[in-house]
Amino acid sequence: MRLSGKNLYRIRQIAAGIVFVLAVYGSIGLFYGVKVFDVQFLPLVQKLIIDFSILTLALFVLLSGITFVFGRIYCSLVCPFGILQEIIGFVKSKISKNKAVKRVNFPLKYFVAAIVWGLFAGGTVFVIRYIDPYSVFVSSMSLAAAGLIVSVLALAAVIFKDRIFCTDFCPAGTVLGLLSKISPFKIYIEDICISCGECERNCPSGCINSKEKTVDNETCVKCLKCLSVCPKGGIKYRIPQQKTQFNPKRRDFIISAAALALFAGMVKAGAELKDKIAEKIKDVILPPGAVNKERFLNKCLNCNLCVENCPNGIIKKADGEFGAVHIDYQKSFCKFDCNKCSKICPSGAIKRLSLDEKQKTRIGMAVINPDKCTNCGECARICPNRAIIIENGCTVLNALKCTGCGACKSTCFFHAIEIFGVQEQKVI
Repeated sequence: MRLSGKNLYRIRQIAAGIVFVLAVYGSIGLFYGVKVFDVQFLPLVQKLIIDFSILTLALFVLLSGITFVFGRIYCSLVCPFGILQEIIGFVKSKISKNKAVKRVNFPLKYFVAAIVWGLFAGGTVFVIRYIDPYSVFVSSMSLAAAGLIVSVLALAAVIFKDRIFCTDFCPAGTVLGLLSKISPFKIYIEDICISCGECERNCPSGCINSKEKTVDNETCVKCLKCLSVCPKGGIKYRIPQQKTQFNPKRRDFIISAAALALFAGMVKAGAELKDKIAEKIKDVILPPGAVNKERFLNKCLNCNLCVENCPNGIIKKADGEFGAVHIDYQKSFCKFDCNKCSKICPSGAIKRLSLDEKQKTRIGMAVINPDKCTNCGECARICPNRAIIIENGCTVLNALKCTGCGACKSTCFFHAIEIFGVQEQKVI
């Protein structure tokens, strides 16, 4: 027995609602039991490249496989920013009558994707941070200025053009759309359609032409709203009985060639930008697994999940001096028995470290000022690696054992200890 269009739409809405709640909770550090962000497309691609694991590969294959079979259902079921746009669109529909969305008559999305993915392939996420839907959503939830600005602009666009961000700007959606183009499951219109236009008026992606009875499945985000509003049940989501032929036109070849040329140019530009970003950056202490500041600055998406989930609150957002998250020991220190930031980073910018590896990873180096030190012994008492000892009444630091966790600095009443970042994080 097949489910009706309305029931499919409701099931999809409920599932999306659950995902959205989990995403919000995870973003603000309230709950991270189910790691929704591990299946966000762009971070998953980066993690697969720079912090490979069998699990990451399996998730990537699963996500790609589902898209290949069912189309861009990721955009309406998994992507929290896409779901947020749907919520805004729902509120808008209750205030004013739906009007058919007029699509941009220019293949903007391919050129946006060429720029973003080209820079990414060149080695930097400098631009991706401000357009990847996952990064934008989570950083805005942490009240980061950049995330909030992009979110406000994208959500304001929903009022005028519904899901235009998803159809014409999202780099993840463009790639998934190309897969959707050849997926067997499609939204299509049957002959019983009376061309009432309800599906076209309610389509947030502007991908339905009710007069010609066609659906652009590459652009369709599979929200399934069209199925729920069709009065005759004339629109379906399944494998069409009559196979559609893919007939690229001359214009398609020209667009593809231009986008590929732009992509190649952006790869080169990305490599140059990566090196420039690495120049003249201040010395900072980075989370265990960040490796070094040059790599981290070019890989961190600034999603701020580590910021919101750090139990001691020492991981701080990007600022004007350092463009990625970093550690600040002013109020606390890095817990010896915690590797949470390594566990929750969805992009691989912070490499996965076991607790044992984390406890042996040097992220900084303590320096004791003998002019301020009173040899009280508090730092020696709290040091988890026994890198500080009291010898003949004097405080002595064994640099070979110090990991720069900052515990000694946090307990020093006389501000005699400073922690400095290291050029390269290493396991001691």
